[in-house]
Amino acid sequence: MTKTRRPRSRALTFALHYLQMIIAMVVGMMVLYPLWMLATAGLSADAWTHRADVESLVMATTMVIPMAAWMRFRGHGRRSVVEMSAAMYAGFVALFPLLWFGVIDTDGLMLLGHVLMLLLMLAAMLARPGEYSGSHGHHAHGHIRTSSVTDQEPRPTQQRA
Repeated sequence: MTKTRRPRSRALTFALHYLQMIIAMVVGMMVLYPLWMLATAGLSADAWTHRADVESLVMATTMVIPMAAWMRFRGHGRRSVVEMSAAMYAGFVALFPLLWFGVIDTDGLMLLGHVLMLLLMLAAMLARPGEYSGSHGHHAHGHIRTSSVTDQEPRPTQQRA
């Protein structure tokens, strides 16, 4: 008796993709961020490397690197990876003026920045749901097929003389 594999719903595929990216980000934060802390541990507490805005961008980078690598491995194109990476930084950058003017402190920046990161990632995914809710088989070789034969203009046929 053979079992037929029931295809996943598009919503489940979308949610699993979001979860996979978050797992990659957590792994990056757990592996790469301690390396940054180790590299900057000998610097004075008032060094520019220990500023909250710099630290938040470094933390975002430690999450972007594995998430971007995972997206490329799964076959997403550069455009999608860049969009998602930008979404991950945008939340922190948007909060910098609030930090600089003392409206929020370092803890507020980190908390709100991570919340905004997740929301902006979700917004980037919702902006192009077909990219994130379809099978990854269509992402083969790092590019997405944007047109099919039926989408193209018909070619004139040549007649033999």
